[in-house]
Amino acid sequence: MRPAGTDARRYDAVLFDLLSALLDSWSLWNDVAGDAEAGRRWRGEYLRLAYTADRYHPYEDLVLEAGRAHGIGTGQAGALITRWDELAPWPEAPGVVAEVARVATVGVVTNCSDDLGRRAAARVGVPFDVVVTAEAAGAYKPRPEPYRMALDALGVPAERVLFVAGSRYDIPGASGVGMPVWWHNRIHMDRGDLPAPLAEHDSLTPLLADLTPHP
Repeated sequence: MRPAGTDARRYDAVLFDLLSALLDSWSLWNDVAGDAEAGRRWRGEYLRLAYTADRYHPYEDLVLEAGRAHGIGTGQAGALITRWDELAPWPEAPGVVAEVARVATVGVVTNCSDDLGRRAAARVGVPFDVVVTAEAAGAYKPRPEPYRMALDALGVPAERVLFVAGSRYDIPGASGVGMPVWWHNRIHMDRGDLPAPLAEHDSLTPLLADLTPHP
């Protein structure tokens, strides 16, 4: 995984996807929807709308539109926003992020509104140096604008910033602006024909070892 010619500090910064890589947002969507199958259909439709949008549309509007397409009523979909502060980090996430923050600048790039993005970032329990939302960037990932906005905020060359993906679409999105990508594939998504990341794991714990240069 180590790029040739890097020094003992392999990366100057680590950016994380928030709602899949660090938080178990799937469980909340499924609970609001009533079961896992309905939750995945609803979430899948929202992702389709976000990934195909040419510019930012209010996150809450996309959630409602996706719900209507799959029989999720307005009140039910609104409950997702009402219950947003119930989002929980993956068990190892706070500890891993805290350890990463000891050796690198840390940030998140997330596909939601400014308010929801900052509230979700707070759920990790570790302060981030940079929080970039789709609303602030004016576009949803995997468009380049959110990733570039985060790089600009960091002031670090893309090749010195590791992106920890949650969605498989973060792989071409982040690598498209020059960042190496490490994929936290918690729910074992099929990568399909997308390019391979530097590493793929179903836990964040191996990230700590992968950040440490081998002798």
